[in-house]
This record gives sequence, C-alpha cells and structure tokens, in this order.
Amino acid sequence: MAAHVTRRWVHLLPALAWMGLMALLPWWMGLPLWLLLVLGAVMFHHRIEHYAELSRRGLRWGLPGLLFAAQRALGGDLLAWGVALLGALAGYSLIALMESLLDRRVTHKPGATVTPEWSELAMAPVGPPAHIIELARVSWNEAAGEFMDPEGDSVRFEQRGTGRGRYVFAQGRVIDRASPHYCFGPNDHWFAARLPGDRGDILWDRHNDHVHRLAGWVLSGWDGEQPWLARGADGVPTPLHEVLGRGRRH
Repeated sequence: MAAHVTRRWVHLLPALAWMGLMALLPWWMGLPLWLLLVLGAVMFHHRIEHYAELSRRGLRWGLPGLLFAAQRALGGDLLAWGVALLGALAGYSLIALMESLLDRRVTHKPGATVTPEWSELAMAPVGPPAHIIELARVSWNEAAGEFMDPEGDSVRFEQRGTGRGRYVFAQGRVIDRASPHYCFGPNDHWFAARLPGDRGDILWDRHNDHVHRLAGWVLSGWDGEQPWLARGADGVPTPLHEVLGRGRRH
C-alpha cells in the first residue's frame, strides 16, 4: 500500500510542479507555453505517443496555474475569480473537445485492408451466382439423300443398310454408322445424329472438329450452344463435359 502511494506521488509531483510554475509566471509568459502544449498534443498524436500524452497532461495541469496567474493580474478580487472560473470552464471544454477529435481521427494507410463488419459478412452471397438452366428443344430431321447445311453447303446422306448410313459434308468430314435422324445446334456449332437402333447419339463439334459417339446417351436440349444429354428419354439432363468424364469418347 505504501509503495503504491509513493508511486502515485512520484507521478503527481512533476504535474504539481508544472502547475505551480504556471501560477508563478506572469500570464503573458504562461499563455505561450500553454499554447505550445496544444500544438504538441496535435503534432505528436499518432507519431510519438509518449510526447503527445505529456502534452495533454501539461494542458490539464497547467491550465489552473495559468488562470491563477490571470486572476492575480486582474487584481484578485471577486470579478477576477469569476473570470478565472469562466476561463476554467471554457479551457477544459476545449481540451475535452480537442482530445475527442484526436481520438476519433482514423488514418487509413495506403493499401490497408478494411475488415468488413459482421453484418456485411452475414448478408454476403455464398458461392457463385445461381444460373437457371432452361434447355432449348431439339428439332430432329430425317435425311433422305442430299440436304443443305445451314451454313450454305450441301450434305449427303449415303444409305448403308436399313436405318443406317453415313453423312458426308462438303468440308470433307464423314460421320459414319449413323441413323438418318439428325439436327444442327444453335449457331450451327454442333451437328448431332442418332446411332442406329436409338442406342445413343453422335455429336460433332464443328468449331473444333471433334466427334463424340455417346452410346446410351440421348440429346435432351441446348443451353446456349452447349448440348445436354440424359440416360434415356426420362433421364436427368447432364452437360456434355460431365458426360465425357463418365462415358466413352472416340
């Protein structure tokens, strides 16, 4: 207990000495010193915390001494003490306002990451944005001899047996072992034909010149330019890249 009281007086003695010095000095000498402490509290804030705190303590403890010196210069009568009390009210109000403004000032360093509030995190969407799949219907045609490609070239279907044959395109591509049922995808990106006996479908990626023979998979529809297939007419539609991961590619 005695040690605690001793430490407290060690911290108070410099403050009391400063207040006594300001009371003994003429007010016109003490006022510039007090204003220098105001400047120090502002300049050292967030730079040299120790000096900023010393400046604040000097303001709080030096103000009573400065006001005592001022009332002494005014004659020390009742009016002088009234002026000193008003000065104390105004001075401590200004100190409190200054400290409040300094403590609320937040400096964002360039490149600093601002942590979002918990409410922003709670309302943020989770995962990628949803995409509703609406498949466009497949329009099958039946080939009989020669017909026109949507790009303007002719396509020839050569019968090779009952319900089977091959498609010969002007570009030189040949799709063989196919049925006469065919269709073109949106923007003519794909050509599709049924396997004989409805055993599955053939897809030709015309832009990349890849042919996929997908036994057991039938074309369900188009999502944009991409084909979706299913296991049978009542199966769940699946995008082609997933089908290729499970099926066979030739």
